[in-house]
This record gives sequence, C-alpha cells and structure tokens, in this order.
Amino acid sequence: MAGFRVPGPPVGGLRMVPHPAVMLILEFGASPSTVEDDAGRRHRGSLVAGPGFGSGGGVRAWGEHVECVQVRLSPVVAGAVLGVCPADLAGSLVSLDDLWGKEASRIRERLSELSSWEDRFAFTDALLARRLEARSPVDPAVAWAWNRIVVGRGRVRIDRLAAELGWSRKRLWSRFHSYIGIPPKSAAKLVRFDHAVHRLVTGEDAAQVAANGGYYDQSHLHRDVMAFTGTTPATVSGEPFLTVDGRAWPIP
Repeated sequence: MAGFRVPGPPVGGLRMVPHPAVMLILEFGASPSTVEDDAGRRHRGSLVAGPGFGSGGGVRAWGEHVECVQVRLSPVVAGAVLGVCPADLAGSLVSLDDLWGKEASRIRERLSELSSWEDRFAFTDALLARRLEARSPVDPAVAWAWNRIVVGRGRVRIDRLAAELGWSRKRLWSRFHSYIGIPPKSAAKLVRFDHAVHRLVTGEDAAQVAANGGYYDQSHLHRDVMAFTGTTPATVSGEPFLTVDGRAWPIP
C-alpha cells in the first residue's frame, strides 16, 4: 500500500509498467487522474487493473492535483477483496464505481476527510480486511502454485508444479487461469520480468541481470522487456513508474 500526491502541473504520459498483482487505485484528490489504455479508451477516478496490466507499453497515465491510495493485491486474495475474480479483469482496467457502486463514492469521501496518510492507510487496511473476511479465498492448490512462482521469482517449471500437485498440465492451466487471470507460464514470465526490471533500475548490468534472473541470455531479457514495456532495458531503468518503487514499495 502506498500514497501518492501529484501537485501543481500535470504529469504527462506516465508509462504504466506491468506488475504481478491486481492494482487498486482509490482516488480522493481535487482532480482524478486519467489512464488511457492501449486501445485509446480513457478511464478516470478510482480503478482496478488485472495482473500484467500495461503489457506492451501502450498504457499511459496523467493528472493534476491527484491524490490516491494505491494497493497491490496478490491475485490469490484479490477476488475475495474486490468481489470479482482476477480472470474477469483479463489484464484490463475497470472502474471501481462499476464494481462497488455507491460504496466507491463513500470511500472517496472518507479518504478526503482524513488528514494524514497514516489514517488513510489504516482506513484502507480495515476496509480490505473486512471485505476479505466476508468472502471465500482462492482454491488452496492454486494459491500454493502462485506462491511457488513468486518465491521462485518466476524460475519454476510448470510441469513440475503440476506433478507436485498431482495434476495434469491441462488441469493446472485451466484452474490457475480461472482464478488468477493469466496462465501459470505467463505468470512465471511476469514475475521473472518484475524482478529483472527492478534490478535494472538499481543500475545492475543487463548481462548480469539476465544471467542471474533465469534468462537464456541478454537477448532473451531484451525481448521480454520490450514485450512488457515497449522499450529497451537501457531505457526502462529510468521509467518513473519503476523508480518510485523503492520508496513506495520498499523491500523488507
């Protein structure tokens, strides 16, 4: 969970970089931000995006006097919290008003009334915990497979996961996709990319990132970064959406 405030002049064309989580944005500022997807559709206000949203580098965001709380939800709990399965998001963007109706407006009003980030975080945390408690969690076997992919930083064999579960690859693909929203192989690729690109942001050499990150070679890393962001490893390290992560989402 992180809080963002964008005062003064508009921020133009912020590239949205894919992340292995469901993104929830709760807006409460004087002016809502605008997100334009790769099909040219514009979305304003509080939003929900599925895992991998922004793949291809064609999604941009901008705004002026924007304030919001952003939450990255694991796909294994996102369905219970949001009331919609990540598979129904299909890597796209949905208005929170469409998901939660009048409750979305009440949340915006309450966040705008609170005077500190600590109070806003506490309110949001309680809200999410209440919604999670009221709904059933994801299939435990699917949650186990997702956690194995995350812990392994995407460097896992999907056939081995299926074998450990006693499932066929087809069954794992079907159940994983129906709960998480992307197939297990795509999930592993996204998690691997996420770790690699954040290492690039820290200034680590691309060849070293490729060697340690589970890529066949530097060209393999280059292709993945291009596919997810529309830009090269040398360029992506300066993307603002990534460079703020160290402060907004510090690694314990």
